Amino acid sequence: MSHHSDQHDEPITPAECRARLLRGEHGRWWLPEGPLEVRGEAAVGRLLIAHGAGAGQDSTFLQRLRAGLAEGGVQTLAIEFAYLQQMRREGRRRPPPRVDRLVEEMVAWCDLLSHPRLPPLWLGGKSMGGRVASLLAARDGAPGLVLCGYPFHPPAKPERLRLDHWPRLACPTLVVQGTRDPFGTRDEVASYALPGSVRLHWLEDGDHDWQPRRASGRSQVQLIDEGCAAIVACMAAQASGHAWPSE
Repeated sequence: MSHHSDQHDEPITPAECRARLLRGEHGRWWLPEGPLEVRGEAAVGRLLIAHGAGAGQDSTFLQRLRAGLAEGGVQTLAIEFAYLQQMRREGRRRPPPRVDRLVEEMVAWCDLLSHPRLPPLWLGGKSMGGRVASLLAARDGAPGLVLCGYPFHPPAKPERLRLDHWPRLACPTLVVQGTRDPFGTRDEVASYALPGSVRLHWLEDGDHDWQPRRASGRSQVQLIDEGCAAIVACMAAQASGHAWPSE
């Protein structure tokens, strides 16, 4: 999504954005809040997806993830936080702001993209984007959460857990995580007391970007496809009122 040329597109108003969504349109649009890319039909559901700390929606990982979800019937609404938009304008890297500021940005996007005549808007994201979504869901509630590579702790700092808000997560929550993720391996996460609303889907030998080692005989594309299938299955189960698929 968010190439520099997007910023020269004619912005649309929030009202026009909602009208396009209600008409079933999708594409890449520019709003006062920033770029938005809507991909796929909402046959299974809709998922607002935020990016990680260092790479935007045009990362290979998120491009492949959103393509796979669209094939499975999940419409993705990809947003970009203001600090990353500023990075693009200035052509230099900068750290993200305090996470509570990102939560407020996501609140604004949720207000803009939600409508009673549209399917419920699940929240989610890659790494930091998923953490922001989980903080918002813990504070205000959400139809559901999809967390791809959740940063349970900073790498090599397993004592600094980012789980204080998790007891307040009441919505269906799916974590799709590589077993070798330095932000939370399978062995580490097994020791955490997670809410009953949380389901874990482990991608064998995947790292933080779901990249397996060559010796595993699998590829990142295969793990992303597996992750997409797990997300689609869980969102479909919730939409139909059925129990979560067993792992």
